[in-house]
Amino acid sequence: MEPLRSSRYSQLYRRLYNFCTLKFQAFTPAPAPWRLLLFVLSLAWVWWPVGLPILWLVNNPTAESILALGFLYGAFIALVCRWGRLVHGEKAILRRYGLRWQGRNGWELLVGVGAAWGLLGVQFGLQIALGWMAWQGPQDNFLTIVVEGLGVGLAIGFAEELLFRGWLWDELARDYGPRGGMLLSALVFAIVHFLKPWSEIVRTFPQFPGLMLLGCALVLAKRQCHDRLGIAIGFHGGLVWGYYLLVVGNLLDDRAQVPAWITGVDGNPLAGLLGLFFLASLVTGLGLSLKQSPRKFPRESPSNLS
Repeated sequence: MEPLRSSRYSQLYRRLYNFCTLKFQAFTPAPAPWRLLLFVLSLAWVWWPVGLPILWLVNNPTAESILALGFLYGAFIALVCRWGRLVHGEKAILRRYGLRWQGRNGWELLVGVGAAWGLLGVQFGLQIALGWMAWQGPQDNFLTIVVEGLGVGLAIGFAEELLFRGWLWDELARDYGPRGGMLLSALVFAIVHFLKPWSEIVRTFPQFPGLMLLGCALVLAKRQCHDRLGIAIGFHGGLVWGYYLLVVGNLLDDRAQVPAWITGVDGNPLAGLLGLFFLASLVTGLGLSLKQSPRKFPRESPSNLS
């Protein structure tokens, strides 16, 4: 019994050592759920020595959030590069995720922003035409709000798209195929955005299917662009930017007592029947377009991807 127990302790020690030293190759091959769990735990392990002191020592809430989240995302990018080399044998994993420094990717980012603004314009323009809302015009500090909104939108678009439509979708699609990866990543995307008090979950629940549809639309848009991430970053960032301008800039006045389940809870275009209709139409259109000219999930070397 003693040799057997010693062997188990030795094996446990080796696994713990490999985890603490980020030797991911020691845990492969592994199915997607175990890979995701390993990566998340490793990210937490890398973050806590710096992240926790920031939370304890920094008194300014804004500075605390910027420093803690900034370090977390920097750790994520560094860790994902190591992950790509050791788990999947890919030296340019960010390129596979769609971060390719090309003019076309930049152009598609602008197209994504324009498409997002077009979607918001149609949705809120319809409400203005129906008399549900009235246009109030920009305030004196509107230029400041425009710049702030642009920064917030691009930051959120880049961070969330690299995470959800880059790393997460790639891991899931390896095991479950592009469609399965799309549905599962969209589900995780929606769940992560609903990590809040139960009362808020119930009150804002109409937003959940909207987030699911948005997650699917962003994957489909990315696949339409040969898995380049620019279009998804632009569309996501454009939605955040446009919504920021409407709400913070106070551009619209809610005149009619239309139920929130139609227009959107708290004015959120993703959290109402009208927004769900437009998002569902977008997903359907992208899906049909992709079906006519399918983009297969790339399995070639990232250096060969255009």
